[in-house]
Amino acid sequence: MVSFSPWRQRSWCRRLNRCNLRFQTPAVVNGSARRSVLLFFCIFLLDACQRGISKPSIEFTKIPLAAVGGLDNMDTIEGRVTSVRPEQRVVLYAKNEGRWWIQPFAREPLFTKIQGDSKWKNVTHLGEEYAALLVDPSYSPPHSTEVLPAAGGAVAVVAVVKGQTADPSSPPKMLHFSGYDWLVRDLLSYRGGTMNSFDPANAWTDESKALHLHITKNQDGWRCAEVKLTRSLGYGTYLFVVRDISHLEPSAVLSLFTWDGMGTDENRHELDIEVSHWGWPNNKNAQYVVQPYYIPTNTVRFNAPAGVLTHAFRWEPGQVTFTTYAGAQLNGRAHPLNQHVFTAHVPVPGGEVARINLYVFASGKVPLQRENEIVVEKFKYYP
Repeated sequence: MVSFSPWRQRSWCRRLNRCNLRFQTPAVVNGSARRSVLLFFCIFLLDACQRGISKPSIEFTKIPLAAVGGLDNMDTIEGRVTSVRPEQRVVLYAKNEGRWWIQPFAREPLFTKIQGDSKWKNVTHLGEEYAALLVDPSYSPPHSTEVLPAAGGAVAVVAVVKGQTADPSSPPKMLHFSGYDWLVRDLLSYRGGTMNSFDPANAWTDESKALHLHITKNQDGWRCAEVKLTRSLGYGTYLFVVRDISHLEPSAVLSLFTWDGMGTDENRHELDIEVSHWGWPNNKNAQYVVQPYYIPTNTVRFNAPAGVLTHAFRWEPGQVTFTTYAGAQLNGRAHPLNQHVFTAHVPVPGGEVARINLYVFASGKVPLQRENEIVVEKFKYYP
């Protein structure tokens, strides 16, 4: 099959007009044979020209890493289309363990919009491979499938690409804090009902070995901070000594928690101590949570005072006791400022690890106005 570059196809298409004009004048030498040859050649070129101009395509311009997926691992994916009709859209999938999952979420909207410059962009959970489908608006994409649909009908184009290989010369950032190794987040993550970006530069330890978490802003928006332990600790007592939190804006959120990024929505092994007004200045500024949070008895809110505080939870089979103390109380023996015991919906240990993050809650009444920072002086674990 002969193919032509777009420039050469346009050049030959212009020649077709001159070719057609010649057919309207009398032929002098071998007119019938010459017309037959020219007609065949022009039809061949016209077909190639039409196919080259009208055939749509889709490609990737930014491909995420190839990695095991899960609720906690997300990144941006980008591309562009050609010869697309105005009503067509893109559907994205990521492949994990032999199955394709629609991205970024199995809820509306299921489609990725194509911008005016023919580019598209969205977020996706990480996977081994990624797929982008150019489809008509009538197409109803499956939420998951073992085999992607073939091009045809409402599916104009199917493009598949393998995830990028991690650069061994740029390993993930690690911090050593309070005797433990912590991995610093550099991927997107869904926090507090909105997507947050995380910058490894926003987490560090100072000369006194205290952990700093910072929210900064650049041309793309807010950049948050998160660290997580490199191993699971399971049942036991978790203590976090935190410096003054009274300066945090209403839409900044400090979370001290356990979470399984590879777990399901129903089982993340999650326990939370959260410091935030959740975007409403008159709200209480702290809460203890056992998931699912939407059950009223699983959340207890209270006011945490200014100054150094120690937040802790004792996790046992069928019970978790949350406590907040004034000052640095690594032995947990002082009189508590606040305490609550949960005996319902208490998770069992699994793939969870302790995490500390500072992020932006984007759904409150008062949007974040400036950069925020928090300092965690110590972390302590007792079996």
